[in-house]
Amino acid sequence: MHLLLILGALLAAYLLGSIPTALWVGRRFYGLDVREHGSGNAGATNTFRVLGKKPGSFVLVVDALKGFVAAYVLPVWLVSQGAIAPEHEVYYRLACGVLAVVGHIYPVFAQFRGGKGVATILGMMLGVAPATVGVCLLIFLAVLLTTRYVSLSSMTAGVSFALLQLLPQFRPPQPFLIGVGFVLAALLIYTHRANIGRLRAGTESRVPMPWDKK
Repeated sequence: MHLLLILGALLAAYLLGSIPTALWVGRRFYGLDVREHGSGNAGATNTFRVLGKKPGSFVLVVDALKGFVAAYVLPVWLVSQGAIAPEHEVYYRLACGVLAVVGHIYPVFAQFRGGKGVATILGMMLGVAPATVGVCLLIFLAVLLTTRYVSLSSMTAGVSFALLQLLPQFRPPQPFLIGVGFVLAALLIYTHRANIGRLRAGTESRVPMPWDKK
């Protein structure tokens, strides 16, 4: 019975991550597939670029919630059901969170063409290391306000998360989490490889700020 609960939670994490928020919002309310416009990505950043601030904000929040629910709520539920021991919860937080990220990048509900996983990784790590994520959010905003590149801000925040865990103030109680941080940083860089090419060529799109003149 416990094995079935665990397998069900892992499957639920992947399916939760597979919800193609940007795709469904674009099709339902705007009659278009966001993957056919802008950067061709089914994520929050491209939704901001193609559809605007309100749908972009909605997609960002929902995609982050996917990662948080998978990494935090599902493992807590497994503990409450007696399926896993409390001391093993952190392992299932990571497993469920990673499956949600994989689902976001390769969603079964959208022909396995999803987003880059930034918002979902954010939600996942909020469920695992909230203090470190808080600092990374500040780093993300600082880079974004300075450069206006979401891709560069995301990669910088991801690498910062991995490096911050090496400091005593942010060092996790489980040493293997440091390795997980570097794996996630590498994943972010891998999913942004096209953006890196555009950044080097000077053709990457910048995000307009609310105070910019029209």
